[in-house]
Amino acid sequence: MSLPMTVRDPSLPARVRIHEVGARDGLQNEKTAVPTGVKAEFVRRLAAAGLGTIEATSFVHPKWVPQLADAEDLFPLVRDLPVRLPVLVPNERGLDRALALGAREVAVFASATESFAKANLNRTVDEALAMFAPTVTRAIEAGLKVRGYLSMCFGDPWEGAVPVEQVVRVTRALAEMGCDELSLGDTIGVATPGHVAALLTALNEAGVPSSRLAVHFHDTYGQALSNTLAALRHGVTTVDASAGGLGGCPYAKSATGNLATEDLVWMLDGLGIETGVDLAALTATSVWMAEQLGRPSPSRTVRALSHKE
Repeated sequence: MSLPMTVRDPSLPARVRIHEVGARDGLQNEKTAVPTGVKAEFVRRLAAAGLGTIEATSFVHPKWVPQLADAEDLFPLVRDLPVRLPVLVPNERGLDRALALGAREVAVFASATESFAKANLNRTVDEALAMFAPTVTRAIEAGLKVRGYLSMCFGDPWEGAVPVEQVVRVTRALAEMGCDELSLGDTIGVATPGHVAALLTALNEAGVPSSRLAVHFHDTYGQALSNTLAALRHGVTTVDASAGGLGGCPYAKSATGNLATEDLVWMLDGLGIETGVDLAALTATSVWMAEQLGRPSPSRTVRALSHKE
């Protein structure tokens, strides 16, 4: 396919690493559990499409996220793939489970706001950070890479606007704890490009470089791609996305789907930014997954490309 036409912007990064979250963040929001074999096949197809980082699952208590209760069964089915397979761990018990199965990368999940920390973790922001500290320390001692997710960076359904300095404080705490990478989440999709630039500028001024940051946008108000472009202009080179636009957040009812990986790849291809992803293979994977879920993909690129076929 000759489209999109490539028009390189020299002010943007030459390469972007896509952190694929569809298999974890996408499927955890499904009303019914997806069979383990289907999840494993999804991860395999994503890897075959060229995605080098695929978040595989979450070692949380099944009571809280029943859709991912099969983590122990799933991970051995995919762990030998030649890609990075980070997993979410909420605490030391989750870390123990991940280590027992040979996980090499983990992530913890913090909140920039008190309301979401209470809803998601039943703790204050500082209590949650204190809970994560020994988990992060043990993971680092075991030689694992650790990512720190930070939710509600741009707005909160209970608190409204979130002050930039509040986000900076919690991000710095995760950085000082030892997290290699910090993913800034627009959990309810309310960010706009100016807000993104302001937060990234404040983080840089506070000693957190863009090279250590990732962005995680939801497309509630149709702003995910424009916000991503703003982050790229600021030097961010890691972008979270979900194949087919799957997912939301089970603890924030106003959250809609993640930025669709296909929509992101279409934009990056047009900008001449390397991702290593085969868009046709990725689209076919999302069409297949939509069939498993019994509904069409919300990704506009998936719809456009699959319709042409």
